[in-house]
Amino acid sequence: MQENLRQYLLDFSRWLRDYGIASKYAETLTIAINGILLIVLLFFLDKLLRKIVIEFFKAFTNKTKSTFDDYLILTNFPRYIGHLLPLMVFKSVIVLLLVEYPVYLGWIIKLFNIYVIILIVKILRSLLRTGRRYLETKEAYHDKPLQSYVQVTMLFLWAMAVFFVVIELFDENAWKFALQLGAASAVLLLIFKDTILGFVASIQVSINDIVRIGDWITFSKYGADGYVTEINLATVRVQNFDNTYTTIPTYSLISDSFQNWRGMQDSDGRRIKRSIFIKQGSIKFLSVDDIAKLKKIDLIAPYIDHREQEVNKYNRLKNIDKSLLINGRNQTNLGVFRKYIDAMLHENPAINKDMFLMVRHLAPTPQGIPLEIFCFSKDKRWENYEYIQADIFDHILAAIPYFDLELFEEPTGSDLKRLGIST
Repeated sequence: MQENLRQYLLDFSRWLRDYGIASKYAETLTIAINGILLIVLLFFLDKLLRKIVIEFFKAFTNKTKSTFDDYLILTNFPRYIGHLLPLMVFKSVIVLLLVEYPVYLGWIIKLFNIYVIILIVKILRSLLRTGRRYLETKEAYHDKPLQSYVQVTMLFLWAMAVFFVVIELFDENAWKFALQLGAASAVLLLIFKDTILGFVASIQVSINDIVRIGDWITFSKYGADGYVTEINLATVRVQNFDNTYTTIPTYSLISDSFQNWRGMQDSDGRRIKRSIFIKQGSIKFLSVDDIAKLKKIDLIAPYIDHREQEVNKYNRLKNIDKSLLINGRNQTNLGVFRKYIDAMLHENPAINKDMFLMVRHLAPTPQGIPLEIFCFSKDKRWENYEYIQADIFDHILAAIPYFDLELFEEPTGSDLKRLGIST
């Protein structure tokens, strides 16, 4: 084929000379005209091959059940493959066209090799993107930062491409250039500091399983409170609950403190931990009449009976003078109320009884005695969780007067007016 092509070029040059064109111009015109014809031919050949390859892939994917080949089309893999044959033809022909012009041929071959390097990177990028999209459809990889892995790999591939392009352009020895690059590493580290930090952070986030796609995180420093939708080499994207997006540097996930709610989502319940403040002056021992009144509350009637028997038995054994309530053992309205809340939580079907449940006093404060409710709701969805929590505390606040207790509350303007104090 090469001999036929060489003969064609000689015949074409002779044909131009037969029309009266000087020999030195005939050779130049032969190269120019045939070069243009070659470019036009390769352009149409590239278009034709690209269409054939793409149609072949489409026909092939329609016959297969796997979605991997579908993603190959979406990432332009057939299009890049279609460039290969025209490139092979171009290199074979251009060498024969410019055999008498080694300087021009050398530069064109350099440009050709650079294009091939870039094309190879694009083909590999297409395969990586195809692999990422395919794995994202699998349940096992749904929460993995695949985008970050692809970006790290692409960073390495582009670095290698730049390395070989520089070698191709300046005819550098690969080993010598690598040594020179090592000497300039300090400057490169400074220039690409953020990229390197993001690279290191991405690896640590992945290996240590710090954050996954779909995790609910709270990052006060950046105002993020929502679900992680994307993890990249440099950034983590969070969709907040008001549907805004917050972008967080990946490195911040290992250098700063943030809250990941995955543990709660994976557990059997969501914690409810809240206190109400009881006015200390409303706490008292229960008299016989008080106990009789509280026995009417079905939820704690058995407890009061049992407790009353224990108290009376102890007081009789010790011959306690009960003319004063403070003597001996007694029940208090706060203690009975605490037991009431505990019984109410155990009766609530929305509370997980297999997880920790407690009602306790905290240390007294200037605002009263904190009575803390600590339990876990079965439903972990935010909206339902808030409904469950609100229902519990609605009931507790409404039940307080039945135990002759009072909530602490800062005095308001109307309170001061009733006391005759001008505001």
